[in-house]
Amino acid sequence: MNTLIRRLAAFPLVLLGVSSLVFVAIRLVPGDAITAMLGTQAGLLTPAQKAALAAYFGLDRPWIAQYWHWLRALLHGDLGISVTYGKPVLEVILQRFPLTLELALLSMAIALVIGVPAGVYAATHAERRSDLVLRIGAMIGQSTPSFVFGLVIIYVLSAGFGVLPAMGTFTPLLKDPLANLGQLILPALTLGAAFAAAVTRIARSAMLDVLSEDYVRTARSRGVPARGVIWRHALPNALIPVVTVSGIEFGYLLGGAVIVEQLFALPGLGRMVLDAILQRDYALVQGTVLFIAFNFMVVNLLVDLTYVWLDPRIRARG
Repeated sequence: MNTLIRRLAAFPLVLLGVSSLVFVAIRLVPGDAITAMLGTQAGLLTPAQKAALAAYFGLDRPWIAQYWHWLRALLHGDLGISVTYGKPVLEVILQRFPLTLELALLSMAIALVIGVPAGVYAATHAERRSDLVLRIGAMIGQSTPSFVFGLVIIYVLSAGFGVLPAMGTFTPLLKDPLANLGQLILPALTLGAAFAAAVTRIARSAMLDVLSEDYVRTARSRGVPARGVIWRHALPNALIPVVTVSGIEFGYLLGGAVIVEQLFALPGLGRMVLDAILQRDYALVQGTVLFIAFNFMVVNLLVDLTYVWLDPRIRARG
């Protein structure tokens, strides 16, 4: 309970720091915001019209005044209006977030389903040929960028089977589960493959450490079956490092896997915020980054609570 209270108390301070950083960072990007918003049409504006637009969007005021105005609106739940979409920022974010959330969950599920059993198998067959093969495969997978996996998948499908994956659209899961899965399974495999390699290495290392602990040897000496020793006694403690890296990776995935979303033309959160930066949509960039930071903190809090559930010793210290 103390851990939960401390972490929740830190939320406002972290969000305030993030809001300050992103507010300054987006305004340090070179270029004229009005020109970026309007594109080629900006050349048709007179200086007076540009000045009127800057005043309308509040860009003619000092940074501190702009920040204070945005922060006051934020305290009332108002993230501003996106000049790109002409809608409230929160509405635009919530339209794109389901895709990114589902992609992150699918990628994480693929990584854990592959990585944890592979890591446990490698640890229980340490220094054998199968262990060596898994370790080499994990190193290759971890050192290969995600977009390379995506390009290989697209090439194999197009050259080998004459088809291309569904791109540019998103069907909600409840509307058509099969169409939804068809659109997201390949991007999820692209992201999950690299992360599965990392999970395999971490799970193997953690299992090797746990299998040498006294309580594991005691369980073996009492005649507990090998499968029970591995999955009931050793694995829960070995999962703590896996939970740590999974929480961090999941937080990043919730921020939007920009390259993979671009590669598969998915209308997700990462692709949206990249376009917003290019178009100097200040309100959308600020609101999205703040939303991502909040999700990241929630994920980290859930990771801490999972520690407590997996290891009673942490609960006793808390």
